[in-house]
Amino acid sequence: MIQLVAFLGNYGHEYAHTRHNAAWLFEKSLPVSSKISWSNKYKSDFFSVDYDTFVSWLCDSGLINHRSDGSLPVPSGCPKKLFFMKPLTYMNLSGDAIVEAAHFFKIPPEDILIIHDEIELPIGTVSLKWSGGLGGHNGLRSAKAVLGTADFWRLRLGVGKPANGGVADYVLGNFTSDEDIILSQVFPQVAVLLAKVLISLDPHKLVPEWGKKKLLAETKR
Repeated sequence: MIQLVAFLGNYGHEYAHTRHNAAWLFEKSLPVSSKISWSNKYKSDFFSVDYDTFVSWLCDSGLINHRSDGSLPVPSGCPKKLFFMKPLTYMNLSGDAIVEAAHFFKIPPEDILIIHDEIELPIGTVSLKWSGGLGGHNGLRSAKAVLGTADFWRLRLGVGKPANGGVADYVLGNFTSDEDIILSQVFPQVAVLLAKVLISLDPHKLVPEWGKKKLLAETKR
């Protein structure tokens, strides 16, 4: 099961609304975001919470439902705690923060979920992926380098490719107003996916539906 969730992005006001910070924007949109109290640990904004408590937050927010008997849908064998982080090392060194927390809490790579922007997917598309290629994403490259494996989970938020110009300028550019509208409609659906992943004993079962799912049509730029 997932124990550690890393939202990738770049620290600093100038990067706050850029495409590379899609994961951080997604985190802020979560219905449970106001309950998260970040602290500076492991080269990141870091937060830990009892698993049962977090599941109760998910139920209260409507992202998942209580069981028919009113109990929390806490699976057998779930971890005692969930850990969330936003690395403050800047994107290209994201792995430095992830590996520090993973080693301290003895979390194996297969129990790590990395949420990140993905230029290989059009905006309005989300993908839950296990292992495999990195798509040229420097944050994922950093994670693989320090973890020694690509066998970790990814939740990919499509941001599309640039019509012209370089990729670096594109991902460090701000979302357009049209893209903001798309994100506002897509993020609530991605929040449901994240909730399902975090209460799943086997996230692989979610891949057939969520391996690549178009949630909203892309608008013309």
